[in-house]
Amino acid sequence: MAKQSEFVSRVLEILTPLGEIRAKPMFGGHGLFLDGTMFALITRADELYLKADDENRPAFEDRDLQGYGKMPYRGAPPESLTGWQEMQPWAEGAVAAAGRAQAAKGAKKKRKK
Repeated sequence: MAKQSEFVSRVLEILTPLGEIRAKPMFGGHGLFLDGTMFALITRADELYLKADDENRPAFEDRDLQGYGKMPYRGAPPESLTGWQEMQPWAEGAVAAAGRAQAAKGAKKKRKK
């Protein structure tokens, strides 16, 4: 189980305006959840990745922010880790992308019934 690092604590503090974020230990790092939906991950190397989809991915690509393997997450820009004002558009975009993915997953389940 991953111990919560100072980096994880700092990211959670920056994200406080979003609401109650839960950091769940996963694969040596942490998944960050808002209202039960994962919108970000922190690796064991203390790197923050944010959920990306077709709507917000271009902003990451414009900044040449790399993905996390084949997962739909992109690296957070370094300046976003300085405070909420810099993090806000990136975090809100990730939460929205996670919500869209969750809604699409729910729609697929309904069609299968």
